[in-house]
Amino acid sequence: MEITRTTLGIAVGIAGTLFLGYCVYFDQQRRKDPLFKKKLRERRQKAQQKTNKSRIIDGSLPDMNDHQAMQLFFVQQIQLGEELLGAGDLEGGVEHLGQAIAVCGQAENMLSVLQQTMPAPIFHLLLKKLPEVSERLRLAMKAKSKLQEEDVE
Repeated sequence: MEITRTTLGIAVGIAGTLFLGYCVYFDQQRRKDPLFKKKLRERRQKAQQKTNKSRIIDGSLPDMNDHQAMQLFFVQQIQLGEELLGAGDLEGGVEHLGQAIAVCGQAENMLSVLQQTMPAPIFHLLLKKLPEVSERLRLAMKAKSKLQEEDVE
């Protein structure tokens, strides 16, 4: 028995229709599931929390006038950046290293050290993100100082 193009086309069409029907059926079942939306919300919240952990949190911002707090913040950001880069999270690692450089008194020296120790693509990503991170940190510091001024009044 020889399989013709027509027979093959019909078989592929039927298989495609069955697969599409299978997808539609399980999509409907998924949408009807009352726990699906709850699970989806929880999954999104976990992802959001993970993203927020790698961002600046106002409570962790140091007092710009406290030299020791600035040093501690710098060291923490370097450590977090290294950990995240080691874990494969390039965006988060570069974000924290950028924050460390933004508060560093000798940013040029720090950049030259990082250039020698980091792979070139990651260093270029850091250079690309540094203005954005610095501006975000500056705005967060400014907002924190405004809140502190309002609390005093």
